[in-house]
Amino acid sequence: MYRSVRFPLTPMRPYIYVPVGKYNAARRREGGMANRERKAAKAGGEVRKLLLSGATDLFASKGYAATTVREIVERAGVSKPVLYYYFRSKEGIYLDLMREPFGRFAAVVEETLHSGGSARERLFRLCLMAYDIFAEHIDVGRVMYSIYYGPPQGAPFIDFNAYHRRFQEAVLQVVREGIRGGEFRRVNPHDAMWAVVGTVNVAMEVELCQPPQSFGRDGLRRVLEIVLEGIAMDRKATGEKRKRR
Repeated sequence: MYRSVRFPLTPMRPYIYVPVGKYNAARRREGGMANRERKAAKAGGEVRKLLLSGATDLFASKGYAATTVREIVERAGVSKPVLYYYFRSKEGIYLDLMREPFGRFAAVVEETLHSGGSARERLFRLCLMAYDIFAEHIDVGRVMYSIYYGPPQGAPFIDFNAYHRRFQEAVLQVVREGIRGGEFRRVNPHDAMWAVVGTVNVAMEVELCQPPQSFGRDGLRRVLEIVLEGIAMDRKATGEKRKRR
């Protein structure tokens, strides 16, 4: 007894015939290989997480320069070749741990600039999501601050200033749109931008340096309410002006 099997890449003779027993055995082998590949991929993902977590802890507590590959692999419970397989080097694991939060931050900025909603809503969304990313990756933030403000440690260069400038530009653009649309008063847009950016920076640095005094996400929202209320257009006054016209 035979079963027809189609091979779409065979141009001249699309059908061949194999005995059912051999066909079923081949299917079982393929299924077993697929299961092993899925398990290997899952295990690989877990190993990567362990290496990234261990490296982040060590970079944050000891500094990048003082941390060795040996310490990272011992923390993760693997061997050096495993780290070299996934990241190639200490520099590679450093770049990878920075890539995820900064990639998310860049995506949030672009989403804010191209999404709908009022200027106020967009500023809240941008600032709160930036804070969430920072708080979720607080140890990565600690590493970043030590690299940026501390002595040179030989870490691969990352232009942290570029991300900060992009944040400033995004806030400034939304503020200007709010002013043009009559949502905000005709204040100096740069002053308003610094008020917003400064609020977020303080919230992040308190979270990082003085955790007991952190006012958290809800506190950041309350302070932003005060800041944005200060530049909001007085709807009552604008309504009276329209009536007089």
